[in-house]
Amino acid sequence: MWLDHDWRLAYPNRLTLCHFSQPKARDGMLRTARRVLLRKCSWATIFLLFVCAFEQKVIASEDPLTTHIDRIFAALADDKSPGVAVLVRKDGRTIFERGYGARELRAFAKIDSQTNFRLASCSKQFTAMSIMLLVHDGKLHYDDKLADVFPDFPAYGKAITIRNLLNHTSGLPDYEDLMSAAEKRQGGPIWTSARQIQDAEVLQLLQQETAGKFAPGSQWSYSNSAYVVLGLVVAKISGKPFREFLRERIFAPLKMSQTLAYENGKNEVAHRAYGHLKEASNWKETDQSPTSATLGDGGVYSSLTDLAKWDEALAQHTLLTEKEMQPALTPAQLTNRAQPQWPADSDRPAGTPVSYGFGWFLDPYRNHSRMWHYGDTIGFHTYIQRYPADRLTMIILCNRTDLDPESLATKIADLVLR
Repeated sequence: MWLDHDWRLAYPNRLTLCHFSQPKARDGMLRTARRVLLRKCSWATIFLLFVCAFEQKVIASEDPLTTHIDRIFAALADDKSPGVAVLVRKDGRTIFERGYGARELRAFAKIDSQTNFRLASCSKQFTAMSIMLLVHDGKLHYDDKLADVFPDFPAYGKAITIRNLLNHTSGLPDYEDLMSAAEKRQGGPIWTSARQIQDAEVLQLLQQETAGKFAPGSQWSYSNSAYVVLGLVVAKISGKPFREFLRERIFAPLKMSQTLAYENGKNEVAHRAYGHLKEASNWKETDQSPTSATLGDGGVYSSLTDLAKWDEALAQHTLLTEKEMQPALTPAQLTNRAQPQWPADSDRPAGTPVSYGFGWFLDPYRNHSRMWHYGDTIGFHTYIQRYPADRLTMIILCNRTDLDPESLATKIADLVLR
């Protein structure tokens, strides 16, 4: 007897139980079998479509670019060592966000997007933004003199403008050198990691000098002194502690809820990363130094989550208009119109051209305009690099000093800027 193929599929166990001597009964059962099979096929088809869609989503999430970026940092995925947090944003969205290693070596808490790192000199962009907000308010001008804000400052401060302080052309003496000279005169340490120099003491050291390193505007020299002073300018003009101005005018409006200018005993850093130095094959916590308490030059702690909000605010001109932001993106120009250069005894070869605005280096990379800054302090290396025209941003935060985040960011840029 011949049996319909669909019937044999739907009812394989009934071949010996059914009698087909009557055509009507046989036809009815065949129709029923076909309906059952169609229903089964329909659900199977829906299931297969769902599986295919899910697999396509997984494949899409495993972007080759993501894989290549992860390979750059894969060797750092050690839960028992300090590490790095990495953020890459493109076209207004995060395309890579990952932590590697531990934020501290006591409980070995993992680094993630909420981990707060000391930004070191990447803090300077927030100090510069604070000054620019006061200019926006009409309370300050870029050509105001340092001695206008601090009347007791020596005569050499009468020629130093706020603009000179912002773009490192002020000629202020380096306060680290002044600390060393003061300790030499005393014959022993004055400041330690437990008794750190404060911003007001930096100002006092500068006020004891009678001249700067060079005439304001005549040379370029990276100056932590200038940015400590700028933090004090913000406090003086606004009438609020610098940490409070940052919170009220930048961090709170942008919902950067975990970012702060850290002052021991006055606030606490949540999900804090601690800095480390590698000695031979061992890690040593080296989180604080005699200069770690100064604010305007390097006292901000932040995370990938919050810095993504900062990046978006810069892209959308949330705090300042595009026109108001332009001075920050205009390279410093010397009084003799010469190209500023890195001086001797700096972290770039002497004579290398430098472009610096307000809190940002501005030299391009591979003919792509960019704004960037590095941070280098005891236990931490940080790097923030933005390519505004390409809508590309890379942020690398390390709580170990054996890594070079600038070179790591360059590897990412080479992947994206093809």
